[in-house]
Amino acid sequence: MSAFRRTVTVRPDRLALILSPNHPTKNTKYTKSAKKIWLEWTRIHGMEAAHTMTTITKPRGTTEDDITAEVLRRFDATAQPRLRDIMQSLVRHLHAFVKDVELTEGEWMTAIQFLTKTGHMCDDKRQEFILLSDTLGVSMVVDLINHRKPEGATESTVFGPFHRDGAPELPAGGNIAPRDKKGVPTIVSGRVLTLDGGPIAGAWLDVWQADSSGLYDSQYAGTDELHLRGRFRSDEDGRFLIRTVRPVYYAIPTDGPVGRMLSATNRHPWRPAHIHFVVSAEGCEPVTTHIFDDADPYLESDTVFAVKNSLMCRFVRHDSRDEDAARFGVEPPFCTARFDFVLKPALR
Repeated sequence: MSAFRRTVTVRPDRLALILSPNHPTKNTKYTKSAKKIWLEWTRIHGMEAAHTMTTITKPRGTTEDDITAEVLRRFDATAQPRLRDIMQSLVRHLHAFVKDVELTEGEWMTAIQFLTKTGHMCDDKRQEFILLSDTLGVSMVVDLINHRKPEGATESTVFGPFHRDGAPELPAGGNIAPRDKKGVPTIVSGRVLTLDGGPIAGAWLDVWQADSSGLYDSQYAGTDELHLRGRFRSDEDGRFLIRTVRPVYYAIPTDGPVGRMLSATNRHPWRPAHIHFVVSAEGCEPVTTHIFDDADPYLESDTVFAVKNSLMCRFVRHDSRDEDAARFGVEPPFCTARFDFVLKPALR
């Protein structure tokens, strides 16, 4: 980058002030330099001449790449190495994106307004930013990076925006859907196991799902009551038993910025039928996952990209009073589903 010359007018009264014995910079390097300039200029032009001097100044960077380089430089002093790496990588990729698409000022403002509205849609019942992350596939990429599983361990998937704390602890066979009278009663059973097939006793299973209308409890206005949520523990053989309703496919909320983004890009908002689980046990790495109905029509186009083949589960319909009806104390029609969760040991 080449230097350029700059001419500055120097008022004699101000330079004289700098050189006065009472000035705070007396005897400093700055004063000595100023005195030198003063003597040279008075020698050439005289005391009454207009006092000007020429300095060599490094120009400011004005290209797109100059700005990127300067922003990166300003993060160099970040004390935490990981934070520095993240911020500088973010700047490089964000600036590269802006340059690649040649973002207009109008598009930039639209993006600012979009993110602002996304924040306004977030509260203790709804997380629009998680929904945005999910629909952009970011949540699944983060999941895949952070939860690489050994062969045989249950795979993880997205957490989703509708988890709520405070779900009740229920006994084996407890019903998480007592108020859903339209859904098909469903019994979900299975075991929690180690990688070598041993039972894990006392494992926690935090369970939640949408109702037969495709809505979570937090999507109903005027109530804070929890529904279709429960926490279960595995028995000494690692077994668990949950009563619920058969999950249905549903549309994610489309009344906010994420819904408008999907509509503008001609994408559908549908998620395949699933039940959420967070399974945890002492000495094991917890897993956040779903089980998916393997007959669902949206398995190949889940709007949040969360389906994995290993998480598909057969929901068997029973239309007569059979052995399972007697064993589980449920009247037909009903469904049964079986799924085993395999946990890997926690890192020490």
